[in-house]
Amino acid sequence: MALYTRQDTETSKRIYEGAIINLREDSLKNSHGTCTRAVVEHNGGVFIACQPEPDKVILIKQYRYSIDEELIELPAGRIEKGEEPLPCAQRELIEETGYKAEKWQELSRMFTAPGFCDELLYLYLATDITFVGKNLDHDEETEVLILPVKQAWQMVLDGKVRDAKTIAGLGMLREF
Repeated sequence: MALYTRQDTETSKRIYEGAIINLREDSLKNSHGTCTRAVVEHNGGVFIACQPEPDKVILIKQYRYSIDEELIELPAGRIEKGEEPLPCAQRELIEETGYKAEKWQELSRMFTAPGFCDELLYLYLATDITFVGKNLDHDEETEVLILPVKQAWQMVLDGKVRDAKTIAGLGMLREF
């Protein structure tokens, strides 16, 4: 049972409001005492396990500013305000890889860091694909990799894939 819940919130203060995240600080009080919780607010996002063939997966290599290195990841993106997850996934797949999928299936939903962030990610399986050309955002650059699922999973085991959502998505593909 939780010691403190949202019902115990006395005050809530927005510390920062940005284009991608917001940060709020909540003061909680109940019979156990008082505490403070900082929460990163995020619209959520999608990531896509795109399979051009049943035993292959599309990954992208891209630079990530926050860690100052390139990562190998499943295509992914942020849900815009008012946008539903599936149209976001369809948009992001084209933007980052240039591929459009005809068949879509939601595989999972997961929180990225529930200890301090409310971001919820939706994992989709995309199949029956056609190349239509990339439509990258102005600040993006990606290299598309098409690999056997076994090889992609071996890259996880070898420490070459270190992105948590990608590890989760590839792990799920291994179950299909």
